[in-house]
Amino acid sequence: MRRLVEFPLEEGGSVLVQVEDADERPVTRGGRQEQSVAERTTKTFEEATSSVTPAAQSLIGRLKGLDDPPDEVGLEFGVQLSAEAGAFIATVAAEANFKVTLSWKAQAAAN
Repeated sequence: MRRLVEFPLEEGGSVLVQVEDADERPVTRGGRQEQSVAERTTKTFEEATSSVTPAAQSLIGRLKGLDDPPDEVGLEFGVQLSAEAGAFIATVAAEANFKVTLSWKAQAAAN
């Protein structure tokens, strides 16, 4: 079930995030169950998303450590947020998806 979770920001304010969680609420029949617009979590957005930073830094560091390191490294992956767990790398089926782009720029000819 999708629901909105409000993550406070360290510098003030907050961000609303739509999260997908298992539906643990009781089923009601014949009427609408009242739901708040957003649930507020105790983790800040920065705390929740800090868990994916080491994975990105590790992969980028390894790619830059190649024998012929690229001039540019691009890394793209899905991040899923949970009110309880914070952020984690989203998966499709049983595999995590990373899109990696490496670029080498042509060196200018020596004069």
